[in-house]
Amino acid sequence: MSVLMAPVKNGQIVETDSQASLKKATSSSKNGMDKDAFLQLLVAQMQYQDPLEPTSNTEYISQYAQFSQVEQMQNMASTSELARATSLVGKEVYIKTTDSKGDPQLKYGKVDYVVFENNKAYLAIDESLYALEDLDTVVDLDYKNAFDKAYNFTVALNKLPVVGGIDLSYAEDIDKLEKIYNEMTDYEKSFLTEENVTKLKKYIEKLKEVREAAGENDNEGDGEDEKEPGGTEGSEGTGGTENS
Repeated sequence: MSVLMAPVKNGQIVETDSQASLKKATSSSKNGMDKDAFLQLLVAQMQYQDPLEPTSNTEYISQYAQFSQVEQMQNMASTSELARATSLVGKEVYIKTTDSKGDPQLKYGKVDYVVFENNKAYLAIDESLYALEDLDTVVDLDYKNAFDKAYNFTVALNKLPVVGGIDLSYAEDIDKLEKIYNEMTDYEKSFLTEENVTKLKKYIEKLKEVREAAGENDNEGDGEDEKEPGGTEGSEGTGGTENS
């Protein structure tokens, strides 16, 4: 396994979330009963048995059969863990970690590759390794993007004042929210609550009233006469005069 560097802050080593995950995985593996521990117990039993009442060959065979079963079960578990970890390569995931204070938090990222060592699988995210057992959630990227867009939209919407307090200084923010909403797919819009959609419509209507009161719509109408559709109508009128 690759060596991980630890950051130092105020003269003390700060344990990263990756190192905390690896430390936890190593500790849990040592606390478990694996085939090596089973074999050590069997050897100790043979070494310290009563010479006057030695263990029978039948019992040794039975214990050896149990050892073989433990080994096969462990191999099956390792194969299953490796297959599970390999299937996560390229997926977006959340990993359960802890910060320097021991508080739980989630690490988000894409699984770049998998390292398998000592019958345990480790997920590589941003060049840091995390134990597979710390996996919290596997996330579909389209789902996450839609969720994040809806979340950011809601935060921006909630920053606006009450509808009655809207003036032209909020026009740019409301226009931006309206554009974002109109460009959302139906799937992305499904992440918005009906309450927020209704609130956006009220802001749009209120801004329209404010602009009309300020005379902005009249100015926009004058500008439209100078656009191509208006110019085309003028040319036709001129042509009619010449023909007459």
